[in-house]
Amino acid sequence: MSVVCTAVAEAGTDTLLKREGDCETRVTPASTFKIALAVIGFDAGILTDEHAPVLPYRPGYPAWMPSWKTDTDPTGWIRNSVVWYSQKITEALGKRRFADAVARLDYGNRDVSGDPGKGNGLTRSWIGSSLKISPLEQIAFLRGLVGRRLPVTPHAIETTIRLLDTGLEPGGWRLYGKTGSAAARHPDDSLDRERPIGWFVGWAEKGGRTVLFARLVRLDRKPSVFPGLAAKDSVVADLFTTPGSL
Repeated sequence: MSVVCTAVAEAGTDTLLKREGDCETRVTPASTFKIALAVIGFDAGILTDEHAPVLPYRPGYPAWMPSWKTDTDPTGWIRNSVVWYSQKITEALGKRRFADAVARLDYGNRDVSGDPGKGNGLTRSWIGSSLKISPLEQIAFLRGLVGRRLPVTPHAIETTIRLLDTGLEPGGWRLYGKTGSAAARHPDDSLDRERPIGWFVGWAEKGGRTVLFARLVRLDRKPSVFPGLAAKDSVVADLFTTPGSL
């Protein structure tokens, strides 16, 4: 595994504590987009709270994970990274409201058109398709979320934050975040399934201090675990397990 970028910043300031690697090139957000989509869904009233709505699984939905083949609420959606639940949110929004919401959050390149000529923006734009974001832009978005400055309701922000709480780490940090995994791209823009990318983005709190982070990794071969989990494990080990790392 190689680390493409590690970006770490103090919340509430523009100070970068770490900026290592290529942190400016935009790539697919993959499942890290669920952070923004949760904010959008709660703000629009499509999502109500951590446990509502419960949406039923239907045969034919994307379900390459057993945990996806069940009725799902927002907590299960984030915990299990359920693609079809995301798609139900975007379908409820519709093309115009979805595009307007992403633009209002100033998220990455704002492009939710999907694959050219396929009309799949509502179901695929954030999955190896048109929507792209850089690690530094992830930090900028998280700064707005944690600082409660996004142009959405307080309920949307606070409920999203609760969904992202992953608990305490051995170093005493409380960690919030979301993983993401996707095929990388060759220079000709074709998919490189042999060397996938993994994200882990979020923030950590300890002793009144809040630190934002974004890590993007690339695996050197087909993984035995999801690349996003590899990114998360490396962030926890490098930044938040050993006291004094930050």
